[in-house]
Amino acid sequence: MANVVIAGMQWGDEGKGKIVDLICPAFDAVVRFQGGHNAGHTVKFGDSHFALRLIPSGILHEGMRCVLGNGMVIAPDAFLEELGELRDAGVDGDDRLFISDRATVLLPVHAALDQAREKARGADAIGTTSRGIGPAYESKVSRYGLRMADLGAPDLEERLEGLLAVIRPQLADLGADLDADECDLAWLADKCRGWAEELAPMIADTSGMLHGLRREGADVLFEGAQGALLDIDHGTFPYVTSSNSTVGGAAAGAGVPPQSIDGGIGILKAYTTRVGAGPFVTELEGDTGEHLRRRGNEFGTVTGRPRRCGWLDLVAGRYTQRLNGVDGFALTKLDVMDELEEVKVCTAYRIGGEERRDFPADRAEQEAAEPVYKTVPGWQADTVGTLHFDDLPQAAKDYVEMIEEELEAPVLIVSTGPRREETILRRDLEAFQRVTGGRL
Repeated sequence: MANVVIAGMQWGDEGKGKIVDLICPAFDAVVRFQGGHNAGHTVKFGDSHFALRLIPSGILHEGMRCVLGNGMVIAPDAFLEELGELRDAGVDGDDRLFISDRATVLLPVHAALDQAREKARGADAIGTTSRGIGPAYESKVSRYGLRMADLGAPDLEERLEGLLAVIRPQLADLGADLDADECDLAWLADKCRGWAEELAPMIADTSGMLHGLRREGADVLFEGAQGALLDIDHGTFPYVTSSNSTVGGAAAGAGVPPQSIDGGIGILKAYTTRVGAGPFVTELEGDTGEHLRRRGNEFGTVTGRPRRCGWLDLVAGRYTQRLNGVDGFALTKLDVMDELEEVKVCTAYRIGGEERRDFPADRAEQEAAEPVYKTVPGWQADTVGTLHFDDLPQAAKDYVEMIEEELEAPVLIVSTGPRREETILRRDLEAFQRVTGGRL
């Protein structure tokens, strides 16, 4: 049995969607355990291209059970829109999609509050997707939010009144339009009851379902969203998401005991990107950064915003490996580096004249940090579509092996293009067999 967590090791956008889609055949079910439709997981194979936001990437595999866990915040309209897009593309997954009855409902009024806050912050905006993720999690931890099981509750209006009593004054203080539909009790109640009817076949006790799968000896893949450096506790606070996006979040966010998780695969981009505000030690603002952005198509799947690009940061990598303890890595977008004459890798930070290998918690130190680089040769050869590690240029292999040495874990998978088939699977590695149960 192999129950494995897929975790982003940077600021998100590492390519988790492709890797989940790629290794799904080794598992019986896929579970999203945190986040909402602020995530954007892209899957490409052949001429097909899917951008998934809430629905697990395993939906593209016939027969794969897909679970939206209790740790998520789910906007029903966004979910139904995404489901409709999949149906239009010929993907029929209704009978194998399950939504936790304990997942938090993200309402339109949450998005209105998120947008009003970001607008009011002006130049100090955090850079959220403005989808309402943070306010929805606030309603959860403050215990006035709705869960999926509550959508058709007999006292729904009373529950919504309590929620609006908290949010409406905040919107008023921010100058938002309180006459909008999303602030109207009757409108919200009608929407919730409509969602309850439409989603009823999918809403289930998914924790109990996963317990049953474990007892049957099934293999489960846990799909994380965002990345470890956006984790609410361990990320670059306050420029973080509102959930635990590390491996440790999988147990709580899916409703399974920690001992049921057998391992993890960390997804690491061959360089570093970040969306929105916040410190970024290795950021490149010149031609090289623009080259990586253009060649890597570094624009947000959900927002379309251009991503900030920089060299690979192994100080951050060592830190996120400490947090996640993954068995190995999937290294993505290696091919984006093909044309570079030389490549730099950050191995330490210089802060206040002192060279440090640790990742600081203090925001001022993160912003003051200067990268200490190791420069290695580029390979200046086409790696797109390479399927075997030995067929990579020597400099590319050296780059991968340097990452393995620094992070003290093997690179199990190397992505050499955006499509499912453009991938090196290092099946000869013991850790690869362990985390895929020998089924790939």
